[in-house]
Amino acid sequence: MIPFATAWGAAGHDIAVAAPASFREAVERTGFEFRPFADAPQDELDAVFSTLHQESPDEGNIRVVRDVFATIDATAALPGLNDLISEWRPDVVVREACEFAAYVAAERHDLPQLRVAVGLASFEEPMIAHCEPPLAALRRSVGLTADPGLRRLLSAPRLTTLPASVDAAAAETGTQRFSEAARDARPEPLTDWWGGAADPLVYVSFGTVAAGIGMFPDLYLAAAGALADVPVRVLMTTGGSADPAALGPLPPNVHVERWCDEAQVLPQASVVVSHGGFGTLLRVLAAGVPMVVVPLFADQGYNARRVHDTGIAIGLDGGPAGIGELGAAVKRVVGDPAFRTAAHRTAEEMRSQPDVSASADLLLRAARP
Repeated sequence: MIPFATAWGAAGHDIAVAAPASFREAVERTGFEFRPFADAPQDELDAVFSTLHQESPDEGNIRVVRDVFATIDATAALPGLNDLISEWRPDVVVREACEFAAYVAAERHDLPQLRVAVGLASFEEPMIAHCEPPLAALRRSVGLTADPGLRRLLSAPRLTTLPASVDAAAAETGTQRFSEAARDARPEPLTDWWGGAADPLVYVSFGTVAAGIGMFPDLYLAAAGALADVPVRVLMTTGGSADPAALGPLPPNVHVERWCDEAQVLPQASVVVSHGGFGTLLRVLAAGVPMVVVPLFADQGYNARRVHDTGIAIGLDGGPAGIGELGAAVKRVVGDPAFRTAAHRTAEEMRSQPDVSASADLLLRAARP
């Protein structure tokens, strides 16, 4: 959501970001005014997440969207959002597509709303369809009638920087597509951690969550081992919660950092190995780099299948168990120029979309229909 908020602020609009109180540092890093509301009760969240391993990925995704996003999170957030709207009196409410308290609060205050995609439409909308019962209860709690079929929720214009070729199911979702401007500066060469080797660069990132939920160090060691004999340079990041030193000795072609500037790394990468998280997906698609995707949880299996089907990536099945096929998949992507051609084509499609600054007009139209 940051590119849209940044564009609207640059156009002169007043922006406030509402989020759970625990998100203060993350929001304040963006420079926007922060309006906190209550965090969801941790014991209620734990009761859901502790049992997800007993269910299929699809069943688990439904439970998270329905029981966490539309029930636990939304119930905790709604009082604070109602107070914020009453006090701050915004003209438009902009929410991410799976944040539901803002949908109810905007309806209660008769305010227009926009939604920003946080996943493929082919994932978001089937998941949201399961949320009608808890959202009906949430609406009743503030004196609203039901929203049959969630038609009002889904009628809000949907904004995304995904291209249509990837977000194929979005033809009937009111989607409007924009392009986030890329940096024009030529990236500085990376530090030579590989002793002068000039092999293709493979960037490995499993996002900001995996290391903190028990996948470190095993997943990272398995990825390093799978790429040890592949003629590539590997740059792996662990995220802030995991110490690279804990991985111990690594193959000579593998270097690990906690974090790196992806705007510097991606233009120099031949392949990105990732979990297929939505944020990572957007950045890599925009950079025009082919991928190997090892989905771990949430919507990542959907994302992996979609980029696999479009020829941009190889998606590995089986979650972390698929890591054993990583070496062969990376070799194939490096050696077959069709993957890079497809990735470049998608990046060009994204660049051809209207600049995100044009979305300010959509904001004005929502505020003044």
